Amino acid sequence: MDSVFFYRNNIKAASRSGALQKIKIALQPNISVAGWPTEAGSNALAGFKALENATVAEHAVKAGAQLIGYTRMSEFGFGLKNSMAGSALQKKAADVELVLDLAGEARLAALRAGVCGFKPSYGLVSRFGLAGLIPSMEAISILSMNIKNIRGILQAVAGADERDSSMPEEKTPDLKPTKIDPKKTTLGVIKENLSEMPAKERESFDRKLNEFKKAGFSVKELPFPNFSQFLAVHQIVGSVEASSCAGRYDSVRYGKREPQAKNWNEMYLSSRGAAFGTLLKSYLIQGAYFQFESYAAYENACRLRARLVAQMKNLTAQADFIIIPAVNQAASENPATLAETYTQFIYTVFANVTGQPVLFLPDKSGAGFQFTAARLGDGQLLSLGEYLQGGGEK
Repeated sequence: MDSVFFYRNNIKAASRSGALQKIKIALQPNISVAGWPTEAGSNALAGFKALENATVAEHAVKAGAQLIGYTRMSEFGFGLKNSMAGSALQKKAADVELVLDLAGEARLAALRAGVCGFKPSYGLVSRFGLAGLIPSMEAISILSMNIKNIRGILQAVAGADERDSSMPEEKTPDLKPTKIDPKKTTLGVIKENLSEMPAKERESFDRKLNEFKKAGFSVKELPFPNFSQFLAVHQIVGSVEASSCAGRYDSVRYGKREPQAKNWNEMYLSSRGAAFGTLLKSYLIQGAYFQFESYAAYENACRLRARLVAQMKNLTAQADFIIIPAVNQAASENPATLAETYTQFIYTVFANVTGQPVLFLPDKSGAGFQFTAARLGDGQLLSLGEYLQGGGEK
């Protein structure tokens, strides 16, 4: 077993004529593939083997793709500690990686690997068969060297799934390519993002904006005074959902059971104490605090979330796409605490809170940028990416 893969076992395509012929897909081990050790990077699922395929895995194989193995991941996908997301693409062992995005992990992994990363709109891709953590914010996301692969995967796996009760009852949007005309396209920039950037980061961002202007795009500054509040909302709402979700890992159905316990209560407490790593444990404890000691703060965060979603909807109505930086250069590359982990996601958590799609594109500067659109504008967002990745070809 190499350092990238947790488990290797090629599954051949179910179709010889599907749209994903010859596409090799690596997955994180929280996406179920029947018979594979779906441990989600956690002792809480140690030794667990999936009983059936996740919907995304099932649809990808039916469309002609090969599942080649599980890559190493952070515990339940939270943060990037121990994650090897993107490495299978760098080593050319896979054409596509399916990676969970809880707060921006997939996009930052794409940045680290120098590849494209796409988080789809919430509810567009089924979560059935996912060992998730934050049900209302997480999304199975797609990493690849090129947008064409991302679109192909999305077309194959998107759509209603009666086995996923969290999916909204709405029509699947058209995911076919559309023409991008820069002269008829407006890129929005959040004014507060610009003012809060360090000088060096701002200089790089301004250079990119000038490139877009020279290419014919209209660039428009848009005010969003409350943008920084996305981080607090995610921390509170996300931790409460995570704490609630993690309750299922009680050592009765999943995970290792502590052998020295004298009764079921002691077994439950000691086993849960051993099930999670320090970072995730601190997140779950924070969630429990808001659940049981400060529920009013959780309710306020939910209300604030609704207002932020409405404000972002208003913003996306004023521009075709919005460009946002991806990396917080002040963040630690190896965060050790919960606070340091969240500092990485200053520019990314908004999309998990609102459920809108985001496309990360690498840049020669090494930083890269995020592009977002209104929720369910996934097809148009990928068309923008194809246009930009193709060097401006129509």
